[in-house]
Amino acid sequence: MNNFKDDLEFTTVWSFPERGKWETHNSKYRGNFAPQVAKNIILRYSNEDDIVLDPMVGGGTSLIEAKLLNRKSIGVDINPKAIEITRKNIVFNKGKYEPKIFLGDARNLNFLENNSIDLILTHPPYLNIIKYSEGKIPGDFSNISGVKKFCNELEYAIKELYRVLKPGKYCAILIGDTRKNRHYIPLSYYVMQKFLKNGFILKEDIIKVQHNCQTTPYWKAQVNKYNFYLIMHEHLFIFRKPFDNEDTSKFIYSKYNCL
Repeated sequence: MNNFKDDLEFTTVWSFPERGKWETHNSKYRGNFAPQVAKNIILRYSNEDDIVLDPMVGGGTSLIEAKLLNRKSIGVDINPKAIEITRKNIVFNKGKYEPKIFLGDARNLNFLENNSIDLILTHPPYLNIIKYSEGKIPGDFSNISGVKKFCNELEYAIKELYRVLKPGKYCAILIGDTRKNRHYIPLSYYVMQKFLKNGFILKEDIIKVQHNCQTTPYWKAQVNKYNFYLIMHEHLFIFRKPFDNEDTSKFIYSKYNCL
């Protein structure tokens, strides 16, 4: 594996008050994750010349980092606008490999072979908190408001991620929680259960602190009025696909009350 630099993360709490702005990274695509997340995950869980997949590529953060770090990469998104933005963001003269980008659905990655991907890194929508296509694209996860339906639809994508990932390799997903009627909805844990149900093993649960959210000023003013706390963290789950015939009973995963 790589020799890690001193400035890379080494605990399960990550906080990046200043978003990385090197190369073409920017915050114009609302909801995209900090490039520091992609950099840390790619360096720790892959090697040069590996293949990195982001099946919900959004603004292309993961592909930019994969290119900079000399990884082959594949980006998929159901939204043509996201594909257009990503294609623009990966144009720079660094790296050994040009990313491959496809308009498609994470629930159907039939153009990828079984056990062909070295690392998966993605950041799906959190229900319909940010509506990327405003209901205009059938199948867009960001158009789903119901928690159960969201998790059930995401499960189809999870099955595909398991299929294409090589045994022993890792899948990282950044996912947050939400509220409904002032009560906490642990969306991230429901999603985690779906991954576990479909064969993945949990390697890490990293808490990522949120900074500079556009809606924070509004909701801060509502805290005392409605008596709740602002959600200012996300979960970065790192899952591993077991090796063939690996005994996973030692991980104490038996039955889960999945949605």
